[in-house]
Amino acid sequence: MRFVLTVICCLVIAGCSRGATGSLPGTLPASSVANLHDPLGPRTTSRNASSYKILYTFLNSPDAANPFAGLIDVKGELYGTTVGGGDGNGAVFKISTSGAESVVYAFTGSPDGSGPFASLTESRGVFYGTTYAGGTNSAGTVFEIAGGKEKVVHSFGASGDGNSPYGAILDDKGTLYGTTAIGGNSACYSLGCGIVFKITSAGTESVFHTFAGEPNDGSFPDAGLVEVKGAFYGTTRLGGTNKLGTVFKIEKSGKETVLHSFQGGSDGYYPEASLLNVGGTLYGTTVGGGSGNSGTVFSITTTGKENVVYSFHGGSDGINPEAPLIDVNGALYGTTYEGGAFGYGTVFSVTPSGKENVLYSFQGYPSDGDYPQSGLTYLNGALYGTTDYGSTGCVNRMGLSGCGIVFSIAP
Repeated sequence: MRFVLTVICCLVIAGCSRGATGSLPGTLPASSVANLHDPLGPRTTSRNASSYKILYTFLNSPDAANPFAGLIDVKGELYGTTVGGGDGNGAVFKISTSGAESVVYAFTGSPDGSGPFASLTESRGVFYGTTYAGGTNSAGTVFEIAGGKEKVVHSFGASGDGNSPYGAILDDKGTLYGTTAIGGNSACYSLGCGIVFKITSAGTESVFHTFAGEPNDGSFPDAGLVEVKGAFYGTTRLGGTNKLGTVFKIEKSGKETVLHSFQGGSDGYYPEASLLNVGGTLYGTTVGGGSGNSGTVFSITTTGKENVVYSFHGGSDGINPEAPLIDVNGALYGTTYEGGAFGYGTVFSVTPSGKENVLYSFQGYPSDGDYPQSGLTYLNGALYGTTDYGSTGCVNRMGLSGCGIVFSIAP
């Protein structure tokens, strides 16, 4: 979640050295990345590249801008969120597989929320999601949308409550579960280390777990949760024994266990994405670390045995995977925020045995999208995703060009 958490990291968290461009320890220097951007440089040779299509280019206002989250499939239509555009506070949109797009709801900031970073959750025709800011306390919201009408389910920011939710909502039989990146207490540089919350079907919110930070607990959970056999699993971007992030488990009683503290180096560090459950084994990504010091794909059992499946090498194979993975016919698919043939990110696949393939390298503004931070969605034989920036819709948001795109590609 570079858009806002970079500020937290660079200003208050010792040892985190994201630069002004959002780079991480061990990523390519700016001069090397610039060389990768050369349009005359190497191009991906994957057979999948020929199937790549830009379905839609965002236009900012009155449309929407900068989709940081992945899409969800509801009866063959794709739904997503944008951080900007609309009325200036982000939007919920839908798009067909042929590229027909419309804004479902445009946020106004207060009291309805501002800046939805996370993907949506749909249950019985109602959409649920989070905004990282806005609401009555300017600390973010949980919202629902039904029939195009939005309702704030909960506004964060009260004493002891969370602040700034970035992860997607998990619907567990009518009870909603999620995380906030900060808040909960005065630990972790007075920001609070973040919480896990739950919201009943009646709309009552309670703090399910308050993170305590290193060395015994995680801190700053960016991602949502996954349920496996009655327990919830997730990641924290920081905290743990080495202050480099954790994988945790929370039982429905509220008991939390740190399953793994990332070590850095070949093990990886800074997990920002939610986990994927494949037959009881969980898969995830770390933004940094690995043998190539450019991020990893890892697996972990529900008892905490972790293994690095693939280490990105810092060049054409991709750099800094920030998004969750999906499983399609036994292979894992995802995106990297940077790297690839041009330095603007990739769509990749990796087998559980560690064989990686770049399906597509983004070419960047103005002809293509750039810097994908979202996961992928599989629908009718194609993968669908978004890029934060790029293409020709608008310019100069956060110093980058383009308002982002929706794309498709064959797996």
